[in-house]
Amino acid sequence: MSSTKSAAGFSPELRASLYHFTVFGATGVASAYLSVWLSGKGLSSGEIGMINSAPVLLLLFLNIFIGRLADRARDWRDVVIVLSGVAAIASLALFFVSDFWGLLLVYAAISLPAGAVVPIIDAATLRMTQRRGTDFGFVRAWGTVGYTVTAALSGLAIGWLGAWSFVPLFVGFTFLRALLALLLPHFRGEDRSAPRPARAALPAAARLGPLLRPWFLLPLIAFALIQSTHYFISVMGSLVWSQQGIADYWLGPLIAVSAAAEAVMMFFWRRVGKRFSARNLLIIAGLVAAVRWVAMAMAPPLPLLFVLQLAHAVTYPFSYFGVMGFIANWTSEDIAAEAQAFSYSLTQGVSVVTLLGFGWLVGTIGGQTYFIAALLALACSGAAWWSLMLRPAHAPDKDVAATA
Repeated sequence: MSSTKSAAGFSPELRASLYHFTVFGATGVASAYLSVWLSGKGLSSGEIGMINSAPVLLLLFLNIFIGRLADRARDWRDVVIVLSGVAAIASLALFFVSDFWGLLLVYAAISLPAGAVVPIIDAATLRMTQRRGTDFGFVRAWGTVGYTVTAALSGLAIGWLGAWSFVPLFVGFTFLRALLALLLPHFRGEDRSAPRPARAALPAAARLGPLLRPWFLLPLIAFALIQSTHYFISVMGSLVWSQQGIADYWLGPLIAVSAAAEAVMMFFWRRVGKRFSARNLLIIAGLVAAVRWVAMAMAPPLPLLFVLQLAHAVTYPFSYFGVMGFIANWTSEDIAAEAQAFSYSLTQGVSVVTLLGFGWLVGTIGGQTYFIAALLALACSGAAWWSLMLRPAHAPDKDVAATA
């Protein structure tokens, strides 16, 4: 009996939610302790930045190709299963490496397939929920819940058990993700023999090329800019806080509280998102993020850090659903994964530069690096506003958030 048939008692949304719960599980463990673990092995902040940016650089070149393959597969599910399995197997090598080059190669082998999964599962889930009339935000929120739980609990567990427990926890979550991938539904429907709509009948663009104009690219660039600042706090935030005297057992909870705020917003997104157009969501996210990062640069005390982390409820969901809605409204299902992967590649490109730069800056100016993050957040708002000036939201169904 196939894995999908054995899970027939579960709705497609429930099976997708279970997988989303594990998508960022290993990332939650890494956010809580990876930079500290690497630092404990004698690596500099610059080397830590290189280890985190190497897979991003690889994804920059491969994401669109992988997304195109996923669109051409019988179902996006098949590609997600393969990529999840490869990441799990590669993670076992962490038990055997400790030098910079070994860690760089192994972490790249893990993060490349794991990172390639994200735009595919996002695009597949969005299209499935649109087809079925269900809530994408509610399903996607479980990814954040999974990240929150793993970041908080792994941080506490590592603080209690010691640094040795980091690798077993990280590897365990990569295998859990691979196992739950087997339960994923067929995102294009269980009846895959039915012909797909002809390209001429599709209301949105069925090819990516004609869309690559400034008005379309600017919101994608806006998301890339603000997301690079989220990458910074995910990768280097715990190291900066540790340098500022925050105890190790607070690092996981600090990461988790931002993810918890994000999850709450996502669960209620259908009520919130409909009030704003897609590009206005990006503008709001950038402005709030700029304030958040300026406050972070001032080395606030622990209670204020927790308050600032709650602002993640705006800075990430608003930008994420803004760009997802914008892409979905202007592209067809034929290029769903490719278009999302293209946006993801832009994000990776910006992140390669910023992660390398942030790694060097943290070693030079420490927490004041957040001032640079604030400038990038303001640039996000500016890019989204510029896109609106070039091509206003002339039709409600062409510039709304992805709420369905």
